[in-house]
Amino acid sequence: MAGHSKWKTIKRAKAATDKKRGSLFTRLIREITMAAKLGGGDPGGNPRLRTAIDNAKAVSMPKDNIERGIKKGTGELEGAEYTEVLYEAYGPGGVAIMIAAVTDNPTRTVADVRHKLSRNHGNMGTSNSVAFMFDRKGQMSVSAEGVNEDVLIEAALEAGADDVVREDDQFTITTEPAALHAVKEGLESKKYKVEDAELAWVPKNTVKVEGENAANLLKLLEALEELDDVQKVDANFEMDESAMAED
Repeated sequence: MAGHSKWKTIKRAKAATDKKRGSLFTRLIREITMAAKLGGGDPGGNPRLRTAIDNAKAVSMPKDNIERGIKKGTGELEGAEYTEVLYEAYGPGGVAIMIAAVTDNPTRTVADVRHKLSRNHGNMGTSNSVAFMFDRKGQMSVSAEGVNEDVLIEAALEAGADDVVREDDQFTITTEPAALHAVKEGLESKKYKVEDAELAWVPKNTVKVEGENAANLLKLLEALEELDDVQKVDANFEMDESAMAED
């Protein structure tokens, strides 16, 4: 299984520890604030904000928190001045990693990211040292349980998706970035339960990692995502199920 979806599967399996509500809410609020800052506070005209709000609601974030995040982004409420930053790195086994962050202190964040990389067998890359290995895409998941693959594919393509791939117990639907929300709404209108709708760096090719490299890579990815400023980590690896289970 390829890096982006594999890492999402691993995180889902670790849900009990990943969903520390304080850290999760911080990450989601920052995305809401940044989306509102860049595209305005009306989710009807701001697909990124709409997706961020949907993701916040999916984990039962209170409405007041969501509204405060939007108002901080539009300047109606005072708050930290956030900036989007994107780091490129290499991990164990030569795996390419894209690290997206939202921060009020880029100097602090880059130092934290470098520290996690150096402690976990990785190193920071220069601008475009790995970005060319990825495409910017929209992605979402639908559970495979009780779902007819042909019918789902037809519904997804009709809604504007580029591709549908089954990976273990779920389908991953890929779209152009601008089509993410339209495809999500199209599938939901046909009663599909859509999860994890987001923009992602999807690898064009993957690197197989095994043994010690696999174990070290998983530790590195987890360490990076533990940073409060880091919103998302994507990587171009493949890994056997047995290696995932050992972590």
